[in-house]
This record gives sequence, structure tokens and C-alpha cells, in this order.
Amino acid sequence: MKIVAKTDIGLQRESNQDSYAAGELPGSVAWAVVCDGMGGAAGGNFASTTAVKIISEKISSSYRSGMRISSIKNMLISAITAANISVYDISRANPELSGMGTTVVAAIVAESSVCVAHAGDSRAYILSGGKLRQITKDHSIVQEMVDHGRLTPDEAKDDPRKNLITRALGVNENLRIDFCEETIGNDDVLLICTDGLTNYVEDNEICDLTSDGKFYEYAERLVSRANENGGGDNITVVTVSF
Repeated sequence: MKIVAKTDIGLQRESNQDSYAAGELPGSVAWAVVCDGMGGAAGGNFASTTAVKIISEKISSSYRSGMRISSIKNMLISAITAANISVYDISRANPELSGMGTTVVAAIVAESSVCVAHAGDSRAYILSGGKLRQITKDHSIVQEMVDHGRLTPDEAKDDPRKNLITRALGVNENLRIDFCEETIGNDDVLLICTDGLTNYVEDNEICDLTSDGKFYEYAERLVSRANENGGGDNITVVTVSF
């Protein structure tokens, strides 16, 4: 199992409120979690860092070899739920952290399956055969408008409301978490990222930058391109492959 990740402050932000962690589990299984914090520099950083720590610990302590997909789903949702409660309780107890929250994408890659649980607008993709396929759906105002036919996907890319999300970890006591399972092949790549990548690098650019099979360069290339294209946000990329 191969895992490469990179995070960068970008060119216009004063702090990096993205956080991530990734690793391997018994049986050639990989895991990864990416969060993009919000709520001011202190709050956003605290929310994302805390969520990543709790989710990572829950995955590492709960995973068992040979777990069924249903059990992996329950594990991921339980881990994110625990992080949500913790961040929410801390924000309520500390006025300086009030309103903080974070997006979250957590994934397990086991055998030929990738399992993803998420909330917010950080994304998971599968790169396969030179094509990029998004496997998460943004929880955002603009995505809802696309779903209802009020915006086209192309219009959504430049809409000024694209950063307004409808779900975030730590903002409310309860959090709705989406889950999906997808098949992944031996030559495929799981890409998890914050919107600092997807707002500045087009799908075709991502495909071009990952077309030569030099897996260990992908994360660095993608982050560099986001900065070349403006770098208006923090950028985090995690890639996983067999």
C-alpha cells in the first residue's frame, strides 16, 4: 500500500487550518482523514486538528482484520460522531472558539474497496484509467442549487457562494454523515483533498499531473499547481494506491 500526502498554507492565508493523518492497518489496509477548519485562525485550526486526532485514534483502535463493509461504515461514522461531539462541546465551553467547525473526509482502503464517510465540501476522488471521478458530493449551498437545476456545474465553479457549506463537524450537536463504498483497482488512486485544491486546479489538470505513473510525486505536483493558479486557500492532498 502506498500513501503520500502534503499540506500547504497557500499564498494568501496567514495560517494553515487544514489537518490530515494517514497510515496503514493490519492486512495491507490504508486509512486517511482530511479536515478543513473554519471559525477564525485559532478556532479553525483547533477544530481540524482535534477532529483528525480523535478520528485517527478511533480508527487505529477499532479496526480489525477482515472487517465487513458494514462494520467499517459503523466504525467511520462512530469516529466522526465522537469528534463532532468533542469539538462541539469545546466550542460551547470556550467563547473564543465559539462557532468553530471543520469539514471531514475519512477513508479506509481495503482489498478492492474504498469506504468513505464525509461532511462538508472536502472531497474524495478515484483516479482510474486517466479519468477523475468524484465519489463524494459537496454539502454546500451551491451543490444544492445544482441538484435542483438552478445552477449548472460550470456556473457553480465560479459562484461566489461556493464556499458556503451546509454541514460541518463541530457546529451542531448532531451531524449527518454521508457514507459511500466504491471499487478500486490495483492501478487506481484514491485522492482526498480540501477545496484549496479543487477551487484552483481543474479536473483535466489533475489528470494531466497524475498521468505518468510517478505516484510519489502526485501530492507535491498538485499542491504546487494550486499555488501556481493563485493559491488562495490552504491546500491538502492525500493519495493512496496499491
